[in-house]
Amino acid sequence: MDADELRALQAPLKAQYREDAATAIITLKADGAVDAEGIACSVETGKALVEAGLHPSGGGTGLQACSGDMLLQALVACAGVTLKAVATALGIEVRSGTVRAEGDLDVRGTLGIDRDAPVGFRDIRLSFEIDSDASPEALSKLFDLTERYCVVYQTLTRGAPVEISHNA
Repeated sequence: MDADELRALQAPLKAQYREDAATAIITLKADGAVDAEGIACSVETGKALVEAGLHPSGGGTGLQACSGDMLLQALVACAGVTLKAVATALGIEVRSGTVRAEGDLDVRGTLGIDRDAPVGFRDIRLSFEIDSDASPEALSKLFDLTERYCVVYQTLTRGAPVEISHNA
């Protein structure tokens, strides 16, 4: 695809977002599952080999993975693995559970339609539902430590300098 093809593909979307800014607000989601065995979190990607591309709100076909979805999936995976690792360290049995991340973004920013529209997620919500007989105090500690030690969560909430290099 060249620039003209991309412009042609995105033109009707940009026009729609200019006319109705509310349609540019989308919510991406990722889900994962934690099981009783092992320290792992299964993240549903829908792809064996992940090929990233544009989200349909930016002109993509929807046949490729969206990097925004992948970011949420990374958060879910990290939080799920961290939860299982912390639960294991604390001796808390987690029979099963789900980890969910949702994020809202305004695609007008990344499409260069509105300079005031931020590029990237403006809100991310992370939630856990687990099946455990642990006490409320133990579960509170589990969630506190999961938050503290989840690398992706901490990176997103604290920010990290990102260095970009170019080779031509």
